[in-house]
Amino acid sequence: MRFEGTLISWNDDRAFGFIEPTQGGQQIFVHIKAFDARIGRPQVGQALTFEVELNPQGKKRAARVQPLRPPVAKRRRDDDSPAQWGTASYFAIPAFLAVWLLVAVVWRVPGWVAGLYAAASAVCFVFYASDKSAAVAGRQRVPESTLLLLGLAGGWPGAIVAQQVLRHKSNKAAFRAAFWRSVVANVAGFVLLNSPGVVRVVASLRA
Repeated sequence: MRFEGTLISWNDDRAFGFIEPTQGGQQIFVHIKAFDARIGRPQVGQALTFEVELNPQGKKRAARVQPLRPPVAKRRRDDDSPAQWGTASYFAIPAFLAVWLLVAVVWRVPGWVAGLYAAASAVCFVFYASDKSAAVAGRQRVPESTLLLLGLAGGWPGAIVAQQVLRHKSNKAAFRAAFWRSVVANVAGFVLLNSPGVVRVVASLRA
């Protein structure tokens, strides 16, 4: 038997929430696994149709959840939608390549730096994928501070790809603000560390 209800709360980090049945009664626990993966992330206010089953502890939970109609959500600003963010995010990578080429022409960039960015990006992508998997499965998450530090260390290009490909951490405002601050800090550090003055200081310290 299927029921109708509204998603009245949702914890995206822990991947669960509660449905208020239309016919009244107690709120029903729902986990991300109960949703069809094709319908995207749940949204508060979304009208749903679902079945009810008992978990191993004998408590009710929603199962085989489907949207009753398109999600009822607050209108987003154009620059706050995931699609718009994704386009802007991807532009950061070729923009950084342009900065890289300019620095390489004006000064000089050691060859190992490219390898460092590539390796850090690969590691960062793996950590994002692990965090997404943990969120879906309800396991312990990768701390956001770890993801930000990996980005700051040069893995932010891989983080951008992971955010858009995996649809993870792509529209959480607080995290994205901190993430972009770490990107700016990394690019500024890249330019500074390759400037002649810093290179001469490092060379004198090695002498």
